[in-house]
Amino acid sequence: MVVVTGREPDSRRPDGAMSSSDAEDDFLEPATPTATQAGHSLPLLPQEFPEVVPLNIGGAHFTTRLSTLRRYEDTMLAAMFSGRHYIPTDAEGRYFIDRDGAHFGDVLNFLRSGDLPPRERVRAVYKEAQYYAIGPLLEQLENMQPLKGEKVRQAFLGLMPYYKDHLERIVEIARLRAVQRKARFAKLKVCVFKEEMPITPYECPLLNSLRFERSESDGQLFEHHCEVDVSFGPWEAVADVYDLLHCLVTDLSAQGLTVDHQCIGVCDKHLINHYYCKRPIYEFKITWCRRKMSLKSERRGIHVDQSELLCKKGCGYYGNPAWQGFCSKCWREEYHKARQKQIQEDWELAERLQREEEEAFASSQSSQGAQSLTFSKFEEKKTNEKTRKVTTVKKFFSASSRVGAKKEIQEAKAPSPSINRQTSIETDRVSKEFIEFLKTFHKTGQEIYKQTKLFLEAMHYKRDLSIEEQSECTQDFYQNVAERMQTRGKVPPERVEKIMDQIEKYIMTRLYKYVFCPETTDDEKKDLAIQKRIRALHWVTPQMLCVPVNEEIPEVSDMVVKAITDIIEMDSKRVPRDKLACITKCSKHIFNAIKITKNEPASADDFLPTLIYIVLKGNPPRLQSNIQYITRFCNPSRLMTGEDGYYFTNLCCAVAFIEKLDAQSLNLSQEDFDRYMSGQTSPRKQESENWSPDACLGVKQMYKNLDLLSQLNERQERIMNEAKKLEKDLIDWTDGIAKEVQDIVEKYPLEIRPPNQSVAAIDSENVENDKLPPPLQPQVYAG
Repeated sequence: MVVVTGREPDSRRPDGAMSSSDAEDDFLEPATPTATQAGHSLPLLPQEFPEVVPLNIGGAHFTTRLSTLRRYEDTMLAAMFSGRHYIPTDAEGRYFIDRDGAHFGDVLNFLRSGDLPPRERVRAVYKEAQYYAIGPLLEQLENMQPLKGEKVRQAFLGLMPYYKDHLERIVEIARLRAVQRKARFAKLKVCVFKEEMPITPYECPLLNSLRFERSESDGQLFEHHCEVDVSFGPWEAVADVYDLLHCLVTDLSAQGLTVDHQCIGVCDKHLINHYYCKRPIYEFKITWCRRKMSLKSERRGIHVDQSELLCKKGCGYYGNPAWQGFCSKCWREEYHKARQKQIQEDWELAERLQREEEEAFASSQSSQGAQSLTFSKFEEKKTNEKTRKVTTVKKFFSASSRVGAKKEIQEAKAPSPSINRQTSIETDRVSKEFIEFLKTFHKTGQEIYKQTKLFLEAMHYKRDLSIEEQSECTQDFYQNVAERMQTRGKVPPERVEKIMDQIEKYIMTRLYKYVFCPETTDDEKKDLAIQKRIRALHWVTPQMLCVPVNEEIPEVSDMVVKAITDIIEMDSKRVPRDKLACITKCSKHIFNAIKITKNEPASADDFLPTLIYIVLKGNPPRLQSNIQYITRFCNPSRLMTGEDGYYFTNLCCAVAFIEKLDAQSLNLSQEDFDRYMSGQTSPRKQESENWSPDACLGVKQMYKNLDLLSQLNERQERIMNEAKKLEKDLIDWTDGIAKEVQDIVEKYPLEIRPPNQSVAAIDSENVENDKLPPPLQPQVYAG
């Protein structure tokens, strides 16, 4: 006899909390009521089940075989239907389990045939599998997305010190600030860095060893706390900064919060000597509740995650599309690695070919023995040819031999570059300013001037090289000069920046006409393509881009004009730093215009659409050439950090967006976008009564003419359609008349009869005509 006893539920354990290891022991506690609780007498014999089992899972009805429920012995379902436990039934006799049955069908499908649920239901089914303790299903679900990715994510977060504590701190700080400000959102600063590596503005590869060769006393000097609310890092996992940012956004969003973040720069705190902290700082905006937005404000605007502007290697500097998303420093490292690898592979190929030829020659010589004089001369010629090929391959990979050979040729046919130098007013002025500037540095200034002159002479002989190689030489020169000033001259970083700016101005003023938009590149072709693209997008309005700028405000209109002027003026500058200054001034005017319009500081999501609108409205000349020129020959420190680097990276993003602009980006239908692009029609312009009194008359007249042209175009289309319809109606009428005539002719055919005899006079047959009296004649009587 089997005696079944029931226990009181443990009040400390929540309903449904059951382990997979002790499912059978814990079954009596929470899940299903005991016989006594169900109002039945406690059975003394094991409960028997039919072969086909009807189930009621929280109101959802299922029917399955008993063997299906008992497929895996160590599961909760097998224990429940083993007969050792009592399961109550509902009014219809179905076995009742007090559990939500929304996903029980997926559990049954796995028990029946091993089928797995679709990806969107994996998490929910996983919870059911945990409740019913189905181990095989748990194992297979853990190898599916998103559980597999979540497992990897949790393993990464397990290596992050105090991740959960910092996450709770972010939520608590955001809540307190929102309450204090009585606002629906709060902002806080978060520092995220993967490895601790303070660097100088001009770090060279030799300084990377500082991470590994610091003494304990030196390490304490580098330790500091950035002025942020929460700091994450460092960590040893392969995952980079962007992975951690994604984890933060995911976990905060799971708590019902809306999270926006953007990089606002680096710490830049002075540590020791010439070393500064370069940890990236991010601004998190935590929104607790969203206000109800109008239909107009729900339009999807242009958004670029600010983390996408940074180097994808996670160093904290700004990346560049021309460098495949890397910053200048990381791109040079990757470029040198790829170049060294290619050179090594080519050397190995050349050596292998040489060995194969030598082995073939040795084998042929040993097999043939003594050769005739003629054949010996042939072999000698073959050996010389082989040696010449190998020497040519070696010379191809030797930079010094290549440059030296070109230098000798140039010296033989060209005089000194100082004689052929084309003097100009600007070049002379820059030279005088450079010399006067270096006089304040005495011996260091003389050394810098000497290196600069040698570099210009070297670049004179390298004009035949590709523009990428000339750019590489220029960047190497920048780095070497900065390194010498820091290590030998002991020049402070602030003065190094000023000196490097003057050096860049001096050398690029002289090299401008040779390296800007050279004929060996496709820069001019790209310029024409982007200009054509911008002209085709002349119809784009600020509303389509969700630009938060109201040009009806006079101050805002002036800012927009100044921004367009600055972006166009960029082409007139010869020095990369001056071109960057134009981009910076344009960007600041944009920020001011947004601030005046919204009465609050502009955000990054507002800035990028407005910059795109300014570029479309201004259509700067040689835009791609200027971007490539800055990328190749600008001082790398300016592109990697600071506001110049940030604004330049945004301009590159704006150009890339314009090249890929489509109907979805402008919140238009594909049909309207195609019509606007083809010039068939244009969007409705601003009504005349909505113009401000200070608006330009020429602009008003232009919009009026555009409206008239649009109306005439629509009228012409209507006339053409009506004319085609009239022509069709005339053709149909003519065909109808012809058909009717044909029907009548067929119905009444024409019969041709002989002509009748001439009709005689009425009294022609009267023979007594001559007996008739003459006709009466009128007579006149005199009265």
